[in-house]
Amino acid sequence: MALLSSFAIPDFHLPFESTKHPQAEQANTEATSWALSQGLIKDAADDFSGIGCGHLAARVAHGATYRQLLLLSEWMAWSFVLDDQHDHVIRSGRVDTWRPVTDAINGHLSDGEDYLTPQRRHGNALVDGFTDLHAAILDGMPPGIRKRYRAHIPPMLRSLDQEAVNRGTVRRQPTVDDYVLMRRHSSQLLPMMDMVEASLGVEVPSEVYDSPTFQALLWSAVDIISWGNDIFSLRKEYACGDNNNLVLLLAWWEGYSLPHAVRAVKDRISARLVDFHSAARTLPRVLDVLAITDPATREGVARCVRSYEDWIIGADLWQRHECTRYSDERWVSGDEGAYTRPDLVAVA
Repeated sequence: MALLSSFAIPDFHLPFESTKHPQAEQANTEATSWALSQGLIKDAADDFSGIGCGHLAARVAHGATYRQLLLLSEWMAWSFVLDDQHDHVIRSGRVDTWRPVTDAINGHLSDGEDYLTPQRRHGNALVDGFTDLHAAILDGMPPGIRKRYRAHIPPMLRSLDQEAVNRGTVRRQPTVDDYVLMRRHSSQLLPMMDMVEASLGVEVPSEVYDSPTFQALLWSAVDIISWGNDIFSLRKEYACGDNNNLVLLLAWWEGYSLPHAVRAVKDRISARLVDFHSAARTLPRVLDVLAITDPATREGVARCVRSYEDWIIGADLWQRHECTRYSDERWVSGDEGAYTRPDLVAVA
């Protein structure tokens, strides 16, 4: 840790304005209460509340109704527990116990349109928390976004499996390119972005969403957020030997010092920001080529672009000012969260 004793998060120079939903604190409190009521956490509720799920949700969904804001905050709470419990099974050498959790979640997704019917309780807070959220999220979600949301969860779960392989007994250093592709899903951003798009009351047409230009826009936003998070979480991941971090992989493959690797990631973020702006400028021409002339549809696409801007700047400001996760001494020392439940992975 001596190499990072004076480490300071650099400014990424993100040129976007940030607006915040006024009920952020209320959503944060209620999301923590929900995590307790679901059995996702049992202890250290104050520590868990310090993650600031409600504050992140309020920055990226500032125009949502309170119900939508709270649902997103609860999903974020579930997502952080999922991530931390997965970290626990890796540390404890119990990765084999994780498969029933992901099998149960994927099984629920494969039930098709039965998503609103009562579901069998699995006796596992991660699975049952997901099924409860899943029904609420899909209720009223436009069909196109619903399809994307459902499709984004399995690769998110598979990316956690790949993280476990990378950190296994025989450590595997993924290439930088392979890591970037995996990180796009292990960030867990895509389902949340789908939720925010639905909360806007707009839907990007599938032919637009699947276009190379829109995909370039989406992936550049996800990369900027994910790589920035790798810098925020560097001290913890360095301390606990987690090699799923772009800074650490650049240091490994390129022989960089850690300060040099941090600067390299910052430079990559700047380059992806250029890509984001380029794709945003090109998108109106894509709509023209696709003969999408309806003003409401075009404005919906533009609103989604602004939503990605909210994500980029909102995630950065949340990590800097409203989240204790990356500054708490326990976390920085590489320890697990005080709220982690070693018994949480059993599935009935």
